Amino acid sequence: MAMAHLISSPNISSFSNGYGGSKASKHNIKAQIQYNPLRFQLSSFNHHYKSIQHCAVKAVTVPSTESESEASNSNNIVDSVKNLIAVLYQFIYPYALYGQATATIAASLTAVEKLSDISPLVFIGLLQAVLPHSFMVLYANGVNQVFDFEIDKINKPYLPLAAGKLSFRTCAFIVALSAILGLGFNLMIGSPPLIWNFVLCVALWTCYSVNLPFLRWKQYPVMASLLIFVCGTFINPIAYFLHMQTFVLKRPLVFTRSFIVFLLFMSFYSPGIALAKDIPDVEGDIKHGVDSFAARLGHKNVFWICVFLFEMAFGVAFVAGASSSSPFWIKIVTCLGNVVLGSILWYQTKYVDVTNPASTRSFYSLNWKLMMASYVLLPLIR
Repeated sequence: MAMAHLISSPNISSFSNGYGGSKASKHNIKAQIQYNPLRFQLSSFNHHYKSIQHCAVKAVTVPSTESESEASNSNNIVDSVKNLIAVLYQFIYPYALYGQATATIAASLTAVEKLSDISPLVFIGLLQAVLPHSFMVLYANGVNQVFDFEIDKINKPYLPLAAGKLSFRTCAFIVALSAILGLGFNLMIGSPPLIWNFVLCVALWTCYSVNLPFLRWKQYPVMASLLIFVCGTFINPIAYFLHMQTFVLKRPLVFTRSFIVFLLFMSFYSPGIALAKDIPDVEGDIKHGVDSFAARLGHKNVFWICVFLFEMAFGVAFVAGASSSSPFWIKIVTCLGNVVLGSILWYQTKYVDVTNPASTRSFYSLNWKLMMASYVLLPLIR
């Protein structure tokens, strides 16, 4: 112990830096091993354990990395599917799809004369009408985007084709598939009104959008508005009314009061929608030679014409509801409902900047929502 104490003293340490440093250093190590063997053994053991632990960690982390890679791949697949669904959802114009679906249901229900007529057969008839019509809406919106590719880069750069999220070939495939599936479903159902409605509307929307000689009717304001007016006010409602009354309920053709009110309402609302849709697109339409009413008459004039037409539609529904033979509570619901819808429209006009495409596009979307709400009320009028 005395010798160990002597080696660790400062005097000896300073001496080891001199001529006899090498011997002193060897003697130090020997002394440490000799007089503290437990410490040396523990140090060796710790070094050996850390080496084993390092290898073990490496061996264990390999499967962990593989599982993380598999989880990452599955997450990437899920994200890709979600993104594709979001892009397709944007491609179909969801507000138009919902609006047309509710219009189809409302027009079909105007053929139901009394509550006892509602049965599973009626719900099947509604599904028969809505499903093929959804493919027709997808075709109409899709073919318009395909042939408006350059215009949409200015007017609607957020659309999937204009934004480069979908290729031209993919969009063309979706459009063609929509036409095939829609016609196929209608032929399977076998309802003559549905078949003729689909064929006629697909032909008209093709003439509206396709850039071929004597076609591309959308560049002529009267033709474009007339096409939307005829399809929305007469062709579609009459077809779905006939489908429900003659094909589903097997009754002779008789136009109900509800259906006549529906046609009167749409005779104002449909041209309003036709005019309002072009207000946000004036810049691109002028640049590409599309002579819409909004481009010809100006944003503000067309905007107030649309407001007038929409308010007239709600006024027609209000008068029809007040003079109907329906129970008193239905009169209250239909009258009050149309007053509320008209008031919402009038209130929102204060916040519309007619020169701002985003503002007028929001106004256009609002009118689709108000129209869908009115479709709930119209079948109640008797």
